[in-house]
Amino acid sequence: MSIEKLNYELENMIGDSGIKVPGLGVIVYFDGKEVFSKFAGSRIVGDKPKPVTRDTRFRAASVSKMFTVFTIMQLVEQGKIHLNDDAGDYLGFSLRNPNFPDVPITIEMLASHLSSLRDGKIYSAPPDVSIREFFHSGGKFWENGVHFAPACESPGKFFTYCNLNYGILGTIIEVVTGERFDLHQREGILRQLDIRADYVPANLEREDFELLGAIYRKKNSDGVWDEFGDWFAQVDDFGEIQPERDTLSLQNPYDESFSKVCDLRNYCIGTNATFFSPQGGLRISFEELAHTLEMLMSDGSFHGEEILTFSSLSKMFKSRWIYDNGNGDTCGGTVLNYGMGIYSIDGKSSSRVFKNHEINFVGHVGQAFGLLSGLFFIPSTGSGFIYMMNGEAIQEDFDFRSFGIFSKNYIWEEKLMDAVCDFLIEKFYL
Repeated sequence: MSIEKLNYELENMIGDSGIKVPGLGVIVYFDGKEVFSKFAGSRIVGDKPKPVTRDTRFRAASVSKMFTVFTIMQLVEQGKIHLNDDAGDYLGFSLRNPNFPDVPITIEMLASHLSSLRDGKIYSAPPDVSIREFFHSGGKFWENGVHFAPACESPGKFFTYCNLNYGILGTIIEVVTGERFDLHQREGILRQLDIRADYVPANLEREDFELLGAIYRKKNSDGVWDEFGDWFAQVDDFGEIQPERDTLSLQNPYDESFSKVCDLRNYCIGTNATFFSPQGGLRISFEELAHTLEMLMSDGSFHGEEILTFSSLSKMFKSRWIYDNGNGDTCGGTVLNYGMGIYSIDGKSSSRVFKNHEINFVGHVGQAFGLLSGLFFIPSTGSGFIYMMNGEAIQEDFDFRSFGIFSKNYIWEEKLMDAVCDFLIEKFYL
């Protein structure tokens, strides 16, 4: 596929109904060098639309999980934690599945979604509530024990994607470092990668806040979808007015009604980092996400500085779980293995991203509130890409048009990634 054809395919994804999106951005690398970028559509829609640019930042959803694990691995390198440590030793209470009282839930299990913990409807709690409220009978977010897997799904063996795992990891990071999760990330891994992102939009520098984009659906406040109606902002529609510093809106994608603005100033560090959304709340730009891709493709180095050792990355990439037709939930056939904050895509499997060739990738997708994001690369080649799209006019899973044609990915992801892969193959590999 030529650059002209790829430009056309991406431009054709912008629109106002069906499987069109309000805005998107893509950056593509080959042999360690950027070879293509495209930014199209609007980051803010309405009477005064604002365009998507390279520096537009969105709430990147589950791509954020990589950054939480980056910090975990740095703490491992420093000898401050070990992957096989019992998470409860850091939390100040016993964290055990009642069905497996003698099996410790380790940091590694949390990072690889093998913990036997489950999200339930609520997995982000207000900052004045202890994370323990998810896990003890009678706790405010106990939900009749829904946060623990049944007896047939044991820790360390059965995979179920669980965002709450990463809220716990964020809390452990606070306990170990003595710093608030968002602040430690900002001054640590993000600064090291020359990233000005934040989990708290109110705390972005003004010039960075002004580049923040909203995420949209054609779903109104009553939950009614109308693809020919208006776009409704789901996240980060601030009307150019930056919230008061150290305030953040609580977000739970599985129960969007449970959301309120909370004050962080009296938060007790190490009690409940779920509030910061370590699993999905990073507001990051396309340019900054590309920095992350460069580091991963360069064996842990960025601009000549070692951010993570090759050994740490190898531990992240190593599959802790591989689907065997019964040992886990594959997220509809899109996740067939998992490392720690990252997984592999087999080019001939139901999770493949390219129709006409078998290409194996490593990376992660993000999906929340209508946003779709991804970071993927082909190991040992310097080839990869990042993308973000900020809206959906039709409902995932409930509208047949949302289904991929040749894979189990959503149609938006499939169309974009297939076009990018076609470009890489034709221009550089054939």
